[in-house]
Formats: sequence, structure tokens, C-alpha cells
Amino acid sequence: MLDLSEWSANPSPLMKTMGFVRAISVDAEEGRAVVEFEAKIDQCHSGNVVQGGYVAGWIDNAMATAVLFKTDFQNLVMSLEIKVSYYRAANPGTVIAEGWIERIGKKTAFAEGLLRTRDGEIIAKASSTIALLPQRKQG
Repeated sequence: MLDLSEWSANPSPLMKTMGFVRAISVDAEEGRAVVEFEAKIDQCHSGNVVQGGYVAGWIDNAMATAVLFKTDFQNLVMSLEIKVSYYRAANPGTVIAEGWIERIGKKTAFAEGLLRTRDGEIIAKASSTIALLPQRKQG
């Protein structure tokens, strides 16, 4: 099993662009993940409102992280569908994405997630259907 601190230590360029700070917690057995992001002013449009794609991406990341750890990184996880309900605007500052698995099979996972402010106010909720694809061998 991949160590959580090791996984958080070297975020990809995409994760840096998304404002990744750290994985707060992952429970592989339960299929749950909590990830911290920093919403930046350059992710905003009018009135310092974070563009909705970032909100969806943050929740998507937490849901995918839950699935990756649950499957011990044996699969590629590809979103087939994501539905997001936005409850309020996300603004610059710390946001916390939570994701959990509702049901998982051999080829598909169903996950849910949400995004909160640092103070716990819910910004958005989401659900996702995720394909579990075999890892391709390198070389």
C-alpha cells in the first residue's frame, strides 16, 4: 500500500495548478478520502468566485483518491459521469474535498463527495460513476 505522506509529497503539475495542499486522511478499507486545496484568485471569475470546474475537479479528486487507495492502485480510475450540485460560491482560501465509495465492483465504482469551506460550510456535493481499468504495463 502506498504511504499517504509519500503520495502527497510530490503532486503532479496538474495537482499544483488545482491548488493541491495535502491529503488530510485516507481510509482505504472504508473507501474514504479527505483532501485539502487552496482556492486561488487566478482560479476565479467575476467577484472572486472560483470557476465551477475547479470545484468539480476538487471533489472528483477526492472521490478518485478514495477509489485508488481502496483498490491499492491496481486500476486506472476514469470518470464516466460526474454530477455536481453547487450550493454556494467557492471563494479564495482553503477548501476541503471529501470523497467516499458508495459501491464498488470489478469494473465500476460509484462514489459521492462534497466540498466544504475551512469552517465546514458545504459548497457543493457530487456523485460519480467511475470505470476501473487495468493498469497498462510499461515498456
